Amino acid sequence: MSFTDTHTHLDGEEFANDLPDVIQRAKDAGVARVLIPAIDLNNVDSVVKLCHSYSGYAYPMIGLHPEEVKADWDSVLHEIKKILNSNTDFIAIGEVGLDYYWSREFEKEQLMAFEEQVKWAVQTQLPLMIHCRKGQNEMVTILKKYENDLPGGVFHCFTGNQKEAEQLLQFDKFVLGVGGVLTFKSSHLREDLPAVVPLERIVLETDSPYMTPVPHRGERNESSYVKLVLEKLAEVYGVSEETVAEITENSVRRIFPKI
Repeated sequence: MSFTDTHTHLDGEEFANDLPDVIQRAKDAGVARVLIPAIDLNNVDSVVKLCHSYSGYAYPMIGLHPEEVKADWDSVLHEIKKILNSNTDFIAIGEVGLDYYWSREFEKEQLMAFEEQVKWAVQTQLPLMIHCRKGQNEMVTILKKYENDLPGGVFHCFTGNQKEAEQLLQFDKFVLGVGGVLTFKSSHLREDLPAVVPLERIVLETDSPYMTPVPHRGERNESSYVKLVLEKLAEVYGVSEETVAEITENSVRRIFPKI
Protein backbone atom coordinates (compact mmCIF):
# COMPACT_ATOMS: atom_id res chain seq x y z
CA MET A 1 0.00 0.00 0.00
CA SER A 2 1.45 3.33 -1.07
CA PHE A 3 0.13 6.89 -1.04
CA THR A 4 1.23 10.51 -1.50
CA ASP A 5 1.71 13.50 0.77
CA THR A 6 0.52 16.14 -1.68
CA HIS A 7 1.54 19.13 0.44
CA THR A 8 4.51 19.35 2.77
CA HIS A 9 7.06 22.05 3.53
CA LEU A 10 10.05 19.78 4.06
CA ASP A 11 12.40 22.53 2.87
CA GLY A 12 11.62 24.50 6.04
CA GLU A 13 14.14 25.09 8.79
CA GLU A 14 12.06 22.82 11.03
CA PHE A 15 13.56 19.88 9.13
CA ALA A 16 17.10 21.20 8.73
CA ASN A 17 18.59 18.86 11.34
CA ASP A 18 16.96 15.54 10.47
CA LEU A 19 15.53 15.65 6.94
CA PRO A 20 17.02 12.28 5.88
CA ASP A 21 15.37 10.63 8.88
CA VAL A 22 12.06 12.37 8.12
CA ILE A 23 12.19 11.13 4.52
CA GLN A 24 13.05 7.60 5.62
CA ARG A 25 10.16 7.51 8.11
CA ALA A 26 7.82 8.65 5.35
CA LYS A 27 9.03 5.88 3.05
CA ASP A 28 8.71 3.33 5.84
CA ALA A 29 5.11 4.46 6.43
CA GLY A 30 4.20 3.92 2.79
CA VAL A 31 4.56 7.44 1.42
CA ALA A 32 5.51 6.95 -2.24
CA ARG A 33 6.24 10.63 -2.94
CA VAL A 34 6.04 14.09 -1.41
CA LEU A 35 5.00 17.30 -3.18
CA ILE A 36 6.74 20.49 -2.03
CA PRO A 37 5.20 23.94 -2.60
CA ALA A 38 7.18 27.15 -2.74
CA ILE A 39 5.71 30.11 -0.86
CA ASP A 40 7.86 33.03 -2.04
CA LEU A 41 10.83 33.97 -4.18
CA ASN A 42 13.30 33.28 -1.38
CA ASN A 43 12.43 29.64 -0.88
CA VAL A 44 12.06 28.56 -4.50
CA ASP A 45 15.75 27.68 -4.49
CA SER A 46 15.51 25.57 -1.34
CA VAL A 47 12.50 23.72 -2.75
CA VAL A 48 14.32 22.99 -6.01
CA LYS A 49 17.47 21.84 -4.19
CA LEU A 50 15.54 19.51 -1.90
CA CYS A 51 13.67 17.98 -4.81
CA HIS A 52 16.91 17.55 -6.74
CA SER A 53 18.46 15.78 -3.74
CA TYR A 54 15.49 13.43 -3.56
CA SER A 55 14.77 13.21 -7.28
CA GLY A 56 11.92 10.85 -8.08
CA TYR A 57 10.56 11.17 -4.54
CA ALA A 58 10.15 14.90 -3.88
CA TYR A 59 8.51 17.10 -6.52
CA PRO A 60 8.57 20.94 -6.62
CA MET A 61 5.80 23.46 -7.05
CA ILE A 62 6.32 27.19 -7.58
CA GLY A 63 4.19 30.14 -6.51
CA LEU A 64 3.67 33.13 -4.22
CA HIS A 65 1.68 32.34 -1.08
CA PRO A 66 -1.06 34.89 -0.34
CA GLU A 67 0.40 35.76 3.07
CA GLU A 68 3.64 36.68 1.29
CA VAL A 69 1.90 39.11 -1.10
CA LYS A 70 3.02 42.67 -0.35
CA ALA A 71 3.13 45.98 -2.22
CA ASP A 72 5.95 44.63 -4.43
CA TRP A 73 3.94 41.59 -5.56
CA ASP A 74 4.23 42.44 -9.23
CA SER A 75 8.02 42.52 -9.31
CA VAL A 76 8.22 39.38 -7.16
CA LEU A 77 5.93 37.51 -9.53
CA HIS A 78 8.03 38.70 -12.46
CA GLU A 79 11.09 37.02 -10.93
CA ILE A 80 9.21 33.86 -10.03
CA LYS A 81 7.83 33.61 -13.56
CA LYS A 82 11.35 33.79 -14.97
CA ILE A 83 12.31 30.78 -12.85
CA LEU A 84 9.18 28.93 -13.91
CA ASN A 85 9.98 29.58 -17.56
CA SER A 86 13.55 28.34 -17.20
CA ASN A 87 12.87 25.12 -15.27
CA THR A 88 10.69 22.27 -16.49
CA ASP A 89 10.77 20.36 -13.20
CA PHE A 90 7.83 22.14 -11.56
CA ILE A 91 4.72 19.98 -11.35
CA ALA A 92 2.25 22.67 -10.24
CA ILE A 93 1.65 26.36 -9.57
CA GLY A 94 1.54 26.71 -5.80
CA GLU A 95 1.12 27.53 -3.11
CA VAL A 96 -1.13 30.35 -4.27
CA GLY A 97 -4.50 31.75 -3.26
CA LEU A 98 -6.18 34.17 -0.89
CA ASP A 99 -5.83 34.59 2.87
CA TYR A 100 -7.75 37.25 4.77
CA TYR A 101 -7.65 35.46 8.11
CA TRP A 102 -5.27 37.87 9.82
CA SER A 103 -5.48 40.97 7.68
CA ARG A 104 -6.97 42.54 4.56
CA GLU A 105 -4.14 45.04 4.26
CA PHE A 106 -3.13 43.69 0.85
CA GLU A 107 -6.57 42.50 -0.23
CA LYS A 108 -6.43 43.96 -3.73
CA GLU A 109 -2.83 42.86 -4.21
CA GLN A 110 -3.74 39.30 -3.21
CA LEU A 111 -6.56 39.24 -5.74
CA MET A 112 -4.31 40.47 -8.53
CA ALA A 113 -1.44 38.13 -7.61
CA PHE A 114 -3.76 35.14 -7.42
CA GLU A 115 -5.38 35.88 -10.77
CA GLU A 116 -1.99 36.31 -12.41
CA GLN A 117 -0.88 32.90 -11.15
CA VAL A 118 -4.16 31.34 -12.26
CA LYS A 119 -3.25 32.62 -15.71
CA TRP A 120 0.11 30.85 -15.39
CA ALA A 121 -1.75 27.59 -14.79
CA VAL A 122 -3.72 28.17 -17.99
CA GLN A 123 -0.58 29.07 -19.94
CA THR A 124 1.54 26.16 -18.70
CA GLN A 125 -1.30 23.67 -18.13
CA LEU A 126 0.16 22.98 -14.71
CA PRO A 127 -2.36 22.32 -11.92
CA LEU A 128 -2.97 24.80 -9.11
CA MET A 129 -2.24 24.21 -5.42
CA ILE A 130 -4.64 26.67 -3.80
CA HIS A 131 -4.58 28.01 -0.25
CA CYS A 132 -7.73 29.86 0.81
CA ARG A 133 -8.81 31.25 4.18
CA LYS A 134 -11.69 33.69 4.54
CA GLY A 135 -11.72 34.34 0.80
CA GLN A 136 -13.63 31.48 -0.82
CA ASN A 137 -16.23 33.61 -2.62
CA GLU A 138 -13.53 35.84 -4.12
CA MET A 139 -11.47 32.81 -5.09
CA VAL A 140 -14.42 31.12 -6.79
CA THR A 141 -15.21 34.29 -8.74
CA ILE A 142 -11.68 34.36 -10.17
CA LEU A 143 -11.55 30.64 -10.94
CA LYS A 144 -14.87 30.76 -12.79
CA LYS A 145 -13.34 33.17 -15.31
CA TYR A 146 -10.77 30.54 -16.30
CA GLU A 147 -12.63 27.34 -15.45
CA ASN A 148 -12.80 25.93 -18.97
CA ASP A 149 -9.07 26.38 -19.57
CA LEU A 150 -7.64 25.29 -16.23
CA PRO A 151 -6.13 21.79 -16.02
CA GLY A 152 -7.29 21.26 -12.43
CA GLY A 153 -5.68 21.34 -9.03
CA VAL A 154 -6.09 20.99 -5.28
CA PHE A 155 -8.02 23.08 -2.79
CA HIS A 156 -5.40 22.59 -0.11
CA CYS A 157 -6.21 22.12 3.57
CA PHE A 158 -9.96 21.94 3.19
CA THR A 159 -11.68 22.52 6.54
CA GLY A 160 -15.02 23.91 5.39
CA ASN A 161 -18.61 22.78 5.73
CA GLN A 162 -20.82 20.82 3.34
CA LYS A 163 -22.01 23.92 1.47
CA GLU A 164 -18.44 25.13 0.99
CA ALA A 165 -17.36 21.69 -0.20
CA GLU A 166 -20.16 21.58 -2.76
CA GLN A 167 -19.20 25.04 -4.02
CA LEU A 168 -15.65 23.85 -4.66
CA LEU A 169 -16.65 20.52 -6.16
CA GLN A 170 -18.39 22.36 -9.00
CA PHE A 171 -14.87 22.70 -10.42
CA ASP A 172 -14.84 19.14 -11.63
CA LYS A 173 -11.12 18.95 -12.39
CA PHE A 174 -10.21 19.93 -8.81
CA VAL A 175 -9.99 17.89 -5.62
CA LEU A 176 -9.93 18.70 -1.91
CA GLY A 177 -6.71 18.30 0.07
CA VAL A 178 -7.47 16.72 3.46
CA GLY A 179 -4.98 16.66 6.31
CA GLY A 180 -4.63 16.40 10.05
CA VAL A 181 -7.68 18.51 10.87
CA LEU A 182 -9.75 15.44 10.00
CA THR A 183 -8.43 13.82 13.18
CA PHE A 184 -9.09 16.77 15.51
CA LYS A 185 -11.75 16.19 18.17
CA SER A 186 -13.48 19.46 17.26
CA SER A 187 -13.55 18.80 13.51
CA HIS A 188 -16.84 18.36 11.66
CA LEU A 189 -15.04 16.95 8.59
CA ARG A 190 -15.66 13.37 9.70
CA GLU A 191 -19.38 13.95 9.14
CA ASP A 192 -19.32 16.54 6.36
CA LEU A 193 -16.91 14.87 3.95
CA PRO A 194 -18.72 11.52 3.58
CA ALA A 195 -22.03 13.40 3.28
CA VAL A 196 -21.15 15.36 0.13
CA VAL A 197 -17.61 14.57 -1.10
CA PRO A 198 -16.90 11.41 -3.12
CA LEU A 199 -13.66 9.76 -2.06
CA GLU A 200 -12.48 10.23 -5.66
CA ARG A 201 -12.41 13.99 -5.01
CA ILE A 202 -9.93 13.83 -2.10
CA VAL A 203 -6.15 13.73 -1.89
CA LEU A 204 -4.05 13.26 1.23
CA GLU A 205 -1.72 15.89 2.70
CA THR A 206 0.05 16.90 5.89
CA ASP A 207 0.99 20.58 5.41
CA SER A 208 3.89 19.63 7.67
CA PRO A 209 5.38 20.97 9.86
CA TYR A 210 1.91 22.39 10.59
CA MET A 211 -1.54 20.88 11.28
CA THR A 212 -0.23 17.79 13.09
CA PRO A 213 -2.83 15.00 13.37
CA VAL A 214 -3.93 13.23 16.52
CA PRO A 215 -2.24 11.66 18.48
CA HIS A 216 0.76 13.90 17.77
CA ARG A 217 -0.89 17.32 18.16
CA GLY A 218 1.54 19.80 19.65
CA GLU A 219 4.47 18.12 17.95
CA ARG A 220 6.08 18.93 14.60
CA ASN A 221 4.11 17.39 11.76
CA GLU A 222 5.93 15.29 9.17
CA SER A 223 5.06 13.35 6.03
CA SER A 224 4.90 9.93 7.66
CA TYR A 225 1.84 11.16 9.59
CA VAL A 226 -0.18 11.32 6.38
CA LYS A 227 -0.92 7.67 7.06
CA LEU A 228 -2.97 8.79 10.07
CA VAL A 229 -5.12 10.87 7.75
CA LEU A 230 -5.55 7.89 5.43
CA GLU A 231 -6.58 5.68 8.34
CA LYS A 232 -9.18 8.20 9.55
CA LEU A 233 -10.58 8.62 6.03
CA ALA A 234 -10.96 4.86 5.72
CA GLU A 235 -12.83 4.83 9.02
CA VAL A 236 -15.26 7.64 8.21
CA TYR A 237 -15.96 6.41 4.67
CA GLY A 238 -16.36 2.82 5.81
CA VAL A 239 -13.80 1.38 3.40
CA SER A 240 -10.43 -0.31 3.69
CA GLU A 241 -7.19 1.63 3.99
CA GLU A 242 -6.08 -0.03 0.75
CA THR A 243 -9.14 1.41 -0.99
CA VAL A 244 -8.35 4.92 0.23
CA ALA A 245 -4.75 4.55 -0.90
CA GLU A 246 -5.74 3.30 -4.35
CA ILE A 247 -8.42 5.94 -4.97
CA THR A 248 -6.34 8.87 -3.74
CA GLU A 249 -3.33 7.70 -5.75
CA ASN A 250 -5.45 7.62 -8.89
CA SER A 251 -6.48 11.19 -8.17
CA VAL A 252 -2.89 12.28 -7.57
CA ARG A 253 -1.80 10.86 -10.91
CA ARG A 254 -4.75 12.52 -12.63
CA ILE A 255 -4.15 15.96 -11.08
CA PHE A 256 -0.33 15.88 -11.31
CA PRO A 257 0.50 14.16 -14.61
CA LYS A 258 4.19 15.18 -14.39
CA ILE A 259 4.98 13.02 -11.37
